[in-house]
Amino acid sequence: MDQPKLTPEQKKTEIDLWIILCVTLGVFFGYALKGNQLRNFVINTEISVIPRLLVNAGVQFGIAGLGVTIVCILRKEKFTLYGLRKADTIKAVAGTVVSFLPYICYIVISGQFHGYRPFSILVTDDVIASGFPIAVLGMMLIAVVWGFFEGFNYAVICEKISKRYPPKNTWLDYGAITCAVFCILFHSMNISFWGMVEMVTTFLAIYGMLIVKKQTGNAWGCVFAFCFIWNAL
Repeated sequence: MDQPKLTPEQKKTEIDLWIILCVTLGVFFGYALKGNQLRNFVINTEISVIPRLLVNAGVQFGIAGLGVTIVCILRKEKFTLYGLRKADTIKAVAGTVVSFLPYICYIVISGQFHGYRPFSILVTDDVIASGFPIAVLGMMLIAVVWGFFEGFNYAVICEKISKRYPPKNTWLDYGAITCAVFCILFHSMNISFWGMVEMVTTFLAIYGMLIVKKQTGNAWGCVFAFCFIWNAL
């Protein structure tokens, strides 16, 4: 059976996805090879917090942000094209919170909740303790890299995949499924009872978040999730 011909838009989108995949995996595997050294550098309090934060942010942005940014620049696409709009923001955020409820329950019931701390990464405490203006600028960088770009990254990739492989069912979205699976693969999880629960609730959270984005056309729910849920628990 002959495969259907790709439209010019689908061909362009396929190239975009390859760019994003190559950049993301390139940085990820680079981190995998030097992960211990980079982590030891980042948590070394004898070194100034500025280079430690920049290295940490550079790796994070390389994995979740650099690829989509390159594509948007190459295609001359504005970020607003992918749902960064005012309309339906409250609906998008509310729907995203609902999607994350099973994951939040898992964190609490499994005993992993040790306080609500938005933008919590390896160097957050050191950044806050560094004083003005480094603390302010550092927290802004953390919010942009670990909050905005991590959430926006999923929104862009999901839309690109859905354009390349148009879903036949409203609730069965290939882009959302792929992003949810990659989220599980990119984060360390174990094969145990709670590990399996984490995988399922993570899948539901990311998939639901992206379906909400698709239904509302608003990506701020994705950004909210990584600013105030994922990196806060």
